[in-house]
Amino acid sequence: MPNRVARAFLLVLAASLARAENITVDGLSERVEIIRDRWGVPHIYAQSVHDLFFAQAYITAKDRLWQIDLWRRIGTGKLAEVLGPSAIERDRLAREVMFRGDWNAEWSSYGPATREIVTAFTGGINAYIKSLGGVRPLEFRLAGYDPGLWEPTDCLSRIAGLLMTHNLTSEVKRAEQVRRYGLPTVEKLFPLDPVIPIEIPQGLDLADISHDIVRTYEQAVGSVAFTAQQGSNDWVVDGTMTATGKPLLANDPHRPVQIPSLRKTVHLVGPGWNAIGAGEPALPGIALGHNERIGFGFTIVGIDQQDLYVEKVNPENPEEYRYRNAWKKFETERQTIPVKGERAQTVELRFTVHGPVIYEDAARHRAYALRWVGSEPGTAGYLAGLAVAQAQNWNQFLAAMERYKVPSENLVYADIDGNIGWQAAGMAPIRKNWSGVLPVPGDTGEYEWGGFHRAAELPRRFNPPEHFIATANHNILPPGYTLPLNYEWAPPFRFHRIEEMLAGGKKFTVEDFERMQQDVTSLPARRFQAILKSWTPEPGTREARAANLVREWDGVLRTDSPAALIYEYWIAQLPRTVFGADLGPDTSLQTLLATLERQPDPKALAQSLTAALTEIDRQFGPDMQAWQWGKTHKILFHHPLGVPSFDRGPVSRPGDTYTVNATSGAHFQQSTGASYREILDLSDWDRSVMTNVPGESGDPDSPHYSDLLDDWANGRYHPMPYSRPAVEAAAAEHIWLSPRTTR
Repeated sequence: MPNRVARAFLLVLAASLARAENITVDGLSERVEIIRDRWGVPHIYAQSVHDLFFAQAYITAKDRLWQIDLWRRIGTGKLAEVLGPSAIERDRLAREVMFRGDWNAEWSSYGPATREIVTAFTGGINAYIKSLGGVRPLEFRLAGYDPGLWEPTDCLSRIAGLLMTHNLTSEVKRAEQVRRYGLPTVEKLFPLDPVIPIEIPQGLDLADISHDIVRTYEQAVGSVAFTAQQGSNDWVVDGTMTATGKPLLANDPHRPVQIPSLRKTVHLVGPGWNAIGAGEPALPGIALGHNERIGFGFTIVGIDQQDLYVEKVNPENPEEYRYRNAWKKFETERQTIPVKGERAQTVELRFTVHGPVIYEDAARHRAYALRWVGSEPGTAGYLAGLAVAQAQNWNQFLAAMERYKVPSENLVYADIDGNIGWQAAGMAPIRKNWSGVLPVPGDTGEYEWGGFHRAAELPRRFNPPEHFIATANHNILPPGYTLPLNYEWAPPFRFHRIEEMLAGGKKFTVEDFERMQQDVTSLPARRFQAILKSWTPEPGTREARAANLVREWDGVLRTDSPAALIYEYWIAQLPRTVFGADLGPDTSLQTLLATLERQPDPKALAQSLTAALTEIDRQFGPDMQAWQWGKTHKILFHHPLGVPSFDRGPVSRPGDTYTVNATSGAHFQQSTGASYREILDLSDWDRSVMTNVPGESGDPDSPHYSDLLDDWANGRYHPMPYSRPAVEAAAAEHIWLSPRTTR
C-alpha cells in the first residue's frame, strides 16, 4: 500500500509540474487534451475521430510547420514558387505523377473513413496556420514566404512514393552495362537474384538507352536544399525466446537521417483508437508502432513497381507515338508553374498509354514513359497505415495488408496473445513475358502488365517453428516460391548478423534488443579477414603492420578503431584494382568478396592497401595507433535552409552500410540509417522504448529540436509511455485545445 500511495503522489506531482496551455481553435467539436511527455511526444486524447486527427495535425503543424509545408510543395509541384527556376523540372515531375484516376476508388482503397480522417487532418493544419494571424514563423521569415493552406488531396501526392517503388534507374543502368560490356560480363559481375538469364526484350534497341533519360528524374527525386543506399531492419521473437514469455518486436527503418527528423511520434487516443508510434509528419495516423493488442514494424521489400517504356515518336508528326501498329496521339496537359523571381512558366505534360513521359529524344524520335504503380488507386505512400493501426488480430492485420500498396514492405507482427507473423505487402505487377530488369519497347503492346498479385499471394509466415522472424531488405523469397517479385535486393549481411545474434539460445530482454540494434559487427570484414590469411605483405613494412591490424581485429566497426579505418579505406580501393576503373565502382561487395575467395589476387590486395594507406596518411598522419574510424566517419545534421545555427553535429559514427546499426553514405559520411527506432514489449506496453533523432520538433527554438541527438549518438533509448498513468508520470506539458464558441 505505501508503494501505491507513493506512486499516486508522484503522478499527481508530475502532472502539477507540467506546463499548461489553453488554446481556442476553430474547427473542433469537443475539447481535446494533449499531454506532451518530456521527450517531446504528444499524447492526444479526443472524444471523436474528427477531433483526434484535427488535433494531431494542429500539434504537428505547431512542431513541424516549415517541414510539412515544404513536403506539400514537393508533392504538389509548387517548389519553384519559393526556390526559383532550379525547381521547375522537379515540379514538372511531381505534376506528371499526380493521381488522375477514379477518386472514389482512391479514397476507399485506404479504408472507409480515410477521406474524413484526411479532411480533419488538413483542417487541423489550416487551423494552426490561421491562428498565426499572418505572422511568419522563424523558418518562413528566413525563407521569405508564407505557409500555404492545405487541401485533403495534398496528402495523396505520389512523389514521396516514387523513389521507393523501384527500379527505373537500374533498368537504364543495366541496359548501358549490357551495351558496354556484353551479356556474359553483366550476368557474371552483376547477377540477378534469383539468378535468371538476362534477356533483351524483342524490339529494344540498346542504343536508345542512355543515362540522359533519368538524369533529370534523379535530380527531381533527390534532396531539397535552399542554398545512398537505404535499408531497414526488423525482427520479432515469440515468448519462448524472451524473459517475459511474451513477444518482443524491434524495428529500425532506414531512411535519410536529417533535421528535422523524417518521422514524427504521436499517441492517438479516441473512439476506436489507442495507437502510438511514428509516421510521416505530413500524414495522419502512424506507420509503425502498436495499439492495445498488436505491434508492427516494417522494412522495404523492394518489389519491382516501375518499368520504362521506349515509345516511338512519329517523325512526320511529333504529337503521335506508335502503339499496336497505329499512330496514337499523346495525351497532353498544360500547367502553369509559378517561379520565384521570374514570370510563371507554362509546361506541357505528355502521357502515353503507359504513363507520363519523363524524357524525349527528338533526334532519335523517342519518348520515354514511366509505368508505375502510383497511377493506381490507393498508392499514396504509407496512408494504408491507418488500417494497420486499427487491426486487433492476425486476420484483421492480413485484411489491412490488402490495402498496403506503396511502398512495398515486410511488415512484422506480434500480439498480446503471443502470436508473431510477417507479411510481404505491396502492389506487385504481373509481367507475363518479361522480367522487368531492362526497359521495354512500348510500340508493340507485347509488354503490358497483366494486373497485380494480391497480398495473399505474397510471402507470409505465422508462428514459425524457428520462433522468430527477421527481415533486412534481403531476398525474402521462401524456398520454392515462384512469383518474380524482384531481382535486386540488399546484401544479406545485416540479416545474417541478426540471425547470428538471435541464435544464442538465451531469453531476450528489451535491453538485449537495444544492444542488437546498436550492433556494428561486420560480417563482410570477417570474410575479408579470412581472405587475408592466404596473403601477407613483405614483413617489416607499414603494409604488413596494417594488414596484421586488420587480420587480428575483432571485426567490430567502433569509432575508436584503427583497424576499422584501415579496413574501410582498403575495401573501398579494392573494386577498382580487381575489376578495373570502369567496372569496379558498380561491382557489389558480395561479388568482390566472392571473387577474392575463389582466387585471391595478391597484386590487387597489395596495390589497394598501399593506396588506402597513402590516403589515410594524407588525412590523419603516419601514426597508425592514432587512426580512428570515427575521425572520418561522421554525420552532420544539415538544415535545408542552410542556416549554420540550425545545423547539429558533426557526430562520429560507428558501423557502415552493412552493419545492423547501418550508417551508410557517400565518402564515409553517414546520410542514411535509423533515425527512428522502436522496441515493443508485448508483456507490458509501458516497458517499450524508442528514439527519434535529433528530436520531435522542427522548430529551432524548441527544447525538443535536438534534445534526443546525444542519446541517439550513444545508443540510448527513452521510454514509450502508453498507459494513462505512465503518460502522466512523464508529462512535461499539458495543452488543451478547445472549440471556439459562436454566438
